[in-house]
Amino acid sequence: MDMNTEKLNKILAVFQGERGGLISILQRVQEEFGYLPEPALSLIADFLHLPQSQVFSVATFYDNFYLTRRGDHLISVCQGTACHVLGARDILETAENCLEIKTGQTTPDYKYSLERVACLGSCALAPVVLVDNEVHSKMTPRKVKQLLTEDIDDRKIQA
Repeated sequence: MDMNTEKLNKILAVFQGERGGLISILQRVQEEFGYLPEPALSLIADFLHLPQSQVFSVATFYDNFYLTRRGDHLISVCQGTACHVLGARDILETAENCLEIKTGQTTPDYKYSLERVACLGSCALAPVVLVDNEVHSKMTPRKVKQLLTEDIDDRKIQA
């Protein structure tokens, strides 16, 4: 996915004359592109008259900013205490095997990204797997394998 400079310039134009809009700009850029392309960080730094190192520092400080392209679907496996006790480690390993990637990686076709999260706040539903914004509760390795071998795009169309 190449960065579209025209789209970036439209985002920056909204913030013309504002000071202290770095995080808001980073959020909007990531919303548009799915991650923060390196050329965008340079243009943002120039636009805000900030050193590139400062923009990069902010982008890497916060966990919700990504510097590499993410998959179309984000698979988040909860590792909180309730989920951990009920087998979250096995669920995460099963997801890695099904997707043929390690935690924190994206499939080569950019369809899926896999991440572990400290807690999704759904302890009563543990163990929990989040696919995009859809919560899947009481997961088992068998259920996660079934979930990930279905075509998630097809399921969303049928829903």
